[in-house]
Amino acid sequence: MAHSHLAEMLDLDADVLHQYHHDLITWISSLTPDRPLIIDVGAGTGTGALALARRLPDAQVVAVDVSEPMLEHLQHKAHELGVADRIRTVQADLDQTWPALGPADLAWASASLHHMADPDHTLAQVFAALRPGGVFTVIELDSFPCFLPDEAGAALEERCHAVLAEKRAEAGMHIGADWGLLLAKAGFTVEAERRFDIALQAPLPAAAGRYAQVSFQRMRDGLEGRIDAGDLAALDAISAEILDRDDLTVRATRTVWLARRPRTQ
Repeated sequence: MAHSHLAEMLDLDADVLHQYHHDLITWISSLTPDRPLIIDVGAGTGTGALALARRLPDAQVVAVDVSEPMLEHLQHKAHELGVADRIRTVQADLDQTWPALGPADLAWASASLHHMADPDHTLAQVFAALRPGGVFTVIELDSFPCFLPDEAGAALEERCHAVLAEKRAEAGMHIGADWGLLLAKAGFTVEAERRFDIALQAPLPAAAGRYAQVSFQRMRDGLEGRIDAGDLAALDAISAEILDRDDLTVRATRTVWLARRPRTQ
């Protein structure tokens, strides 16, 4: 169930935050040469790999992830979208030594680097997989989506997100890391840092209610035993009725770093 919820949430994120994803893909695609080779680092369900393949019809994309079910999901979607002939999936543990993937013109890592055990190791592997002059796009979450506009609901979300942030820190996850500094340390030249503040109001995309519901269900699963029974009951109640609400908003923040392997190396 956890994998199913995560896969669905990743797909819903691309659907509901369509304008953000469109703007990001348009920007990054403008930086690629003709016939680029692209590596999607920690591809998940392939939001980046599929969007880049569709935007760049002469691109070849290598989607790398440790999860075989995620890659199977990605392959199924690639066939549906007619880009399967240009997307190759590679199952690999990105915390270990990588298989030969490059030399690539673009590497893309969307909300994946914070999962790595040793970010310095991962960045060194990306650096080695890029051609001199190749671009590395890092997208990370500054905040997880929030949906409730009322004061009590917003306060509940804030409490839950604070507890989950503590839990992720205890697990050694690197949310909030200074990726610009880490990229420079790895030898990249950081050319841009751009923050996307996403705030969607009604009327929302049709999938927004389900996006909120899955987000609350995943939040609730992660909070068992970490918050009081009253807040857990409130999360259950919200999940049960959220599809019928017409007052939801979608608020999230993402930061994008654009880095380049120097051409002289």
